[in-house]
Amino acid sequence: MKNLIYTLLLCLTIGACGTKQEPKTIYVVRHAEKMLDGNDPMLSVAGTARAKKLDQILADKAIKHAFSTNTVRTLATIQPTANRHGIAKEIYDPQFHDDLVKELRTRKGNIVVVGHSNTVHHLLNYFVDSDVKFEELKDEEYDFIFEITLTEDGSSSVERKIYKEY
Repeated sequence: MKNLIYTLLLCLTIGACGTKQEPKTIYVVRHAEKMLDGNDPMLSVAGTARAKKLDQILADKAIKHAFSTNTVRTLATIQPTANRHGIAKEIYDPQFHDDLVKELRTRKGNIVVVGHSNTVHHLLNYFVDSDVKFEELKDEEYDFIFEITLTEDGSSSVERKIYKEY
């Protein structure tokens, strides 16, 4: 009987110490197409259409949080989705992916993150096996939506889709 109690206590302790996270889906995109002038350009007509398409794609995904870098193009990309779901846009610094990943893992509910061609891959690589890595997006690549699935046991996976698949 004493051994049974110790075994149960050990199982509970190990279970409590295991890696657990809130199950969710994180949608990661590069900002939509931008104008070609200026240091912080606005979205182009095509970019505005893509931001609306992103909103349509995420309409039924129960988005609870929206993260964006602090640029006109990323904020404009996430604006329709944030409006639809009645959520605030939260600014993150793309130089501190560790901090963002910790925040994403602890939040409850599905999340959308908007980044840049040279930052999206850094974020994605936190959620894949070490032997599989995403590369920086090319300047002309705007049509990918990356779905990160986090499970309660601490595991994660990333699936790359394109807008027209939705």
